[in-house]
Amino acid sequence: MINENNTIWFLLNDKTVRINFDQTNGLSPTTTVLQFLRNQPSTKGTKEGCAEGDCGACTVVLASLNKDNKLEFKAYDSCLLFLPMIHGKQLITVEYLKTKTAVHPVQQAMVDTDGSQCGYCTPGFIMSLFALYKSSNKPSREEIDDALTGNLCRCTGYRPIIEAAIKSCENTITDNTTINEEVVIELLKEIKQPKEIISILSDSQKYFKPNSIVDTLKLKFNYPTAIIVSGATDIALRVTKKHELLSEIIDISNVDELKQCSVKDEYFYFGSGLNLEDIRLKSKNILPALYKMLCVFGSRQIRNMATLGGNIANASPIGDMPPVLMAYNASVMLEGIYGKRELKINDFITGYRTTQLKPTEIISGIIIPKPEQNVIIQSYKISKRKDLDISTVSAAFSLKLNSNFTVNNIQMYYGGMAAMTKEPAQTKKFIIGKKWERETIEEAMKLIDQEFTPISDARSGAEARKIMAKNLLLKFWTDTINSQQ
Repeated sequence: MINENNTIWFLLNDKTVRINFDQTNGLSPTTTVLQFLRNQPSTKGTKEGCAEGDCGACTVVLASLNKDNKLEFKAYDSCLLFLPMIHGKQLITVEYLKTKTAVHPVQQAMVDTDGSQCGYCTPGFIMSLFALYKSSNKPSREEIDDALTGNLCRCTGYRPIIEAAIKSCENTITDNTTINEEVVIELLKEIKQPKEIISILSDSQKYFKPNSIVDTLKLKFNYPTAIIVSGATDIALRVTKKHELLSEIIDISNVDELKQCSVKDEYFYFGSGLNLEDIRLKSKNILPALYKMLCVFGSRQIRNMATLGGNIANASPIGDMPPVLMAYNASVMLEGIYGKRELKINDFITGYRTTQLKPTEIISGIIIPKPEQNVIIQSYKISKRKDLDISTVSAAFSLKLNSNFTVNNIQMYYGGMAAMTKEPAQTKKFIIGKKWERETIEEAMKLIDQEFTPISDARSGAEARKIMAKNLLLKFWTDTINSQQ
């Protein structure tokens, strides 16, 4: 099928939708999927709550073809999805779940367990449960809790909703998606991303969706001020909350070369376009400190969109990834039309939301050396709530001890304590060579108090942040002692 440059195609439930941005009224490439659905006559079950990915009322499920041409079902916050991001996918809303004779098992379970009261949040919960239903048979309580983390309920309480998840996911049965699976697969193959770049151009906006890294680098060279998006979990807020007009965007979400993951003899490689949920699952047994941090990163809907490259490029002082990646001595692979270069992530981030990324470059991958067996690496995050919250203070530590329990080397990286992720250099210098014992830690905590001058903001006061930073070092010491014992 020949695709016009300014046209996107997708399935809305079981119907093919073609949007030509030259001919639509009021639609732009930065129109969100939520805005689109709310303007359709038969998809108003998808609700707007927060418009920033916090409440889950707008949750939808996207079905896409994997490398084996099988359907994968994942939950997303539709308020953060730009319309071109769903090109070549099936957009599933709550209206599609029922068959001609019955509601879907997850819907019936919500009825049976009294899991809904006012009902405003219920469609979002149903879609999160549906994604779980399609991807996990007999999920554990931990999996269920994680699947529902991105959905807020203000009146029912979560116990009956969790019961509904347990009841409905015990045995999956035939539903609309299985009945129509072969038809959907063939339709998605037909409208699969073409080789040419999708270019949506107007007087006020330029939106490009390349399919290869070569095309991406050419576009970045020709449009050096263009915003790179893949998941857009942060960039989308500039549209939904600040009502900005983003004039130039390069959407790299379809560049498969940026989604590669490999294990080498000396390191792990993650493509910058890999979503954080995939990285979380891949890192569980190989990079436990990274896995631990990703388990408290946003929600499953957010992690299905957010990418490792995006979190690093953002260079936020409270970003969750930089501290733990620094503790792992990770490097960032930068790429432009004139070649590649590799930088330690410590050197890559230079200040408050500033990096060494050149205007014509992109982050193509992250390299994490395999830790030595006798090195202990831990990560911690303090926030006002455990799940789906921004860090108040985060920290990651790497420790190597000598046989006599003196410190051979230690690395300590803190987020939320300065304008960028920072290591307390004097504290590190003080600890190296000393016994790894409580007396050493208590003295080091005094130095941490002197090395940081954090700010007070809505999340915490400066003094509280200092206390957290000191106590995280003490917690790390306690954890290492317990693990040694």
